[in-house]
Amino acid sequence: MFEIGISDPFYEIKSKALIALYEVKDPELGVNIVDLGMVYNLEVSNASIILYMTLSTPSCPMGGLIISYAKIAIENALPGYEADIRLVWEPKWNYEFISTEGRAALGL
Repeated sequence: MFEIGISDPFYEIKSKALIALYEVKDPELGVNIVDLGMVYNLEVSNASIILYMTLSTPSCPMGGLIISYAKIAIENALPGYEADIRLVWEPKWNYEFISTEGRAALGL
């Protein structure tokens, strides 16, 4: 699971972005993308927030919707910043990435 170090110079900005991403749910599973373990990293570059994330599969039918919601969530939480969503496929997502909270929500 992605975590932000307290000594990170962009801790406050990244924390706001991460909190916003807890509101982005996979429409098929009904669990947020953070607890599903799909958020890999956040970077801050000038007025951009770069989100490195994945989907359950490259052919995820809800992928476009999830990406759009993630972009909107970050930009609403951080006015003046533009969200740049970058899909990554390594490491390949699997059920082991799901947090304890996510597992409970899924009944696992």
